[in-house]
Amino acid sequence: MESYRVPIKASAAKELEALPIKKIRQRVAARIRALAGDPRPAGCEKLAGYLNRYRIRQGAYRAIYSVSDEERLVLIVKIGQRRGAHSS
Repeated sequence: MESYRVPIKASAAKELEALPIKKIRQRVAARIRALAGDPRPAGCEKLAGYLNRYRIRQGAYRAIYSVSDEERLVLIVKIGQRRGAHSS
């Protein structure tokens, strides 16, 4: 199976870098990299009101992303704590 490209929006990259502990940043980054092989892994949730937007959890954090199967692209749009990461 062909892998997907996984770019991160500049704003999401800043949110990733702002995570408080290096180990947490590494775990979230690893979870995001894994989306290249499986853009809809077990535990991901499709967001209501969006055609192709999903979220995954890594501990107390969440990454929100969109998937384009035609372009083989997973775009990370937001990273943050679960209580504050909304799909805006």
